[in-house]
Amino acid sequence: MTSARHRHLPRHREPELEREITRSPSLGYEAPEESGLVRCLAHGIPSPLVRWHFHEEYELHLITETSGRAFVGDWIGPFQPGHLVLCGPRLPHNWLSLDAPEGGVAERDRVIQFRHEPIESAAAGIPELREVLQLLERSRHGIEFFGIADRALDHWESVKAAHGLQRLARFLEYLAELVKCTDYRLLSNVQMQGVEGDAEVDQINVIVNRITSNLAEPIVMSDIATELGMSESRFSRFFKRSTGNSFTDFVNRVRINSACHLLMQTDHYVTDICYQVGFNNVANFNRRFLEIKGMTPTEFRRQSDSRYSNLA
Repeated sequence: MTSARHRHLPRHREPELEREITRSPSLGYEAPEESGLVRCLAHGIPSPLVRWHFHEEYELHLITETSGRAFVGDWIGPFQPGHLVLCGPRLPHNWLSLDAPEGGVAERDRVIQFRHEPIESAAAGIPELREVLQLLERSRHGIEFFGIADRALDHWESVKAAHGLQRLARFLEYLAELVKCTDYRLLSNVQMQGVEGDAEVDQINVIVNRITSNLAEPIVMSDIATELGMSESRFSRFFKRSTGNSFTDFVNRVRINSACHLLMQTDHYVTDICYQVGFNNVANFNRRFLEIKGMTPTEFRRQSDSRYSNLA
């Protein structure tokens, strides 16, 4: 039975939207006349740019000094020099250093921001760019790359030093390196994989929408398989091929991700959140949360509070 108890003080602390008007050269941004598709940014800490925020552009973010705690969407994890992440548009993020020396660091972050529309438009006429679109689609969840930190810094410095067509060419070289990098992880737990054919896409979308729209309701795989005219074994193979997860794992991960958002954005009790996202007992909820997130729901809430400052 779902409890109606909630903690009394609401959170509703949303990430800050970064607007163009706030991108002053005094903070490390390039002047508008210096950049076209690609904008380079370098900044240290402390800095007003270190905050829980999002923006409309993709952001390729390289940490070169200090270590600490990274926040990308509902993912929380450690970072150290060489940490390289591609964030998609409107994906909230922040990096908080826990070992910065007194007085701070002059240049901790090397950032490249770029917009989606010009690349999408160009890819319509330039087939070679289409593989970049696959990379950008994955970045909606945040992508952490491994093993290319030194080359990433070289790429950033090369792009930063160039202008005009040469800058674009060097940026594409950087993207090409990321496209061919196979040592990476998606920071969101649930993602769509390659689905073949429009009919399968439609079927999977219906299933995923049903799961995400009715989290508190029991979801039985055999019922969905019957509705689609499939045996359970056929449906299980179809679902695993399409999402990269078994049906049970997918449902658990969607529910845990929804719990993360409630833990970050509301003051609901953990026990209430357990039932709100569809688990029928707290012990199972805590166990699945620990498996997927590597920490308990209470610890996740405590750590997520520190995305605004180093005080938590």
